[in-house]
Amino acid sequence: MNTMKERFAQFGVVPVVVLEDAKDAGPLAEALVKGGLPCAEVTFRTDAAEESIRTMTTLYPDMLVGAGTVLTIEQADRAVAAGAKFIVSPGFDPEIVDYCIQKEIPVFPGCITPSEVAQGVKRGLEVIKFFPAEQFGGVDTIRALAAPYTSVQFMPTGGINAKNLKEYLSCDKILCCGGSWMVKGDLVRAGEFDKICELTKEAVALVKSIRK
Repeated sequence: MNTMKERFAQFGVVPVVVLEDAKDAGPLAEALVKGGLPCAEVTFRTDAAEESIRTMTTLYPDMLVGAGTVLTIEQADRAVAAGAKFIVSPGFDPEIVDYCIQKEIPVFPGCITPSEVAQGVKRGLEVIKFFPAEQFGGVDTIRALAAPYTSVQFMPTGGINAKNLKEYLSCDKILCCGGSWMVKGDLVRAGEFDKICELTKEAVALVKSIRK
């Protein structure tokens, strides 16, 4: 059984999903699984997140589904109760991170400064989210942060797409990238799940071509 870290490395890309309506969760999960990317970070930016996670994990128990944009412990509890296998937060909130560590819930807090990374290292985290990636210097900043903090790998999210994915995944300090270009909100709302499946297959092929 592969560890979560190994699965993230294998996927290369984690689809970052915003669902306005939980009825779209099933078809979306099916599109991702058929596309070869059985993984999703469902963001808690909408009221549909909790039910969407429950639907995805019920239909596809082996799918690696987590909760993103988690801002409170209460949200973390709800996400895990719904079936989320990991928690992602946009910033480094010590209360959420410590709670997840205590409960043995995999957590990936957003960090953009050495001080924030240091807090993650201090707590034994091996993978840290770098967000928002493009706005804070992208790969160059990640390399600079990774130089003194050799024990961590990064999961950059924000502004990453098919055009710049190679730049990120070519860096050995990057475990995987969060991206939404294959699961754009307008495609979900329009019910274009065949298109999402097609874009997912393209993303999987792109990862394989980069990480030969």
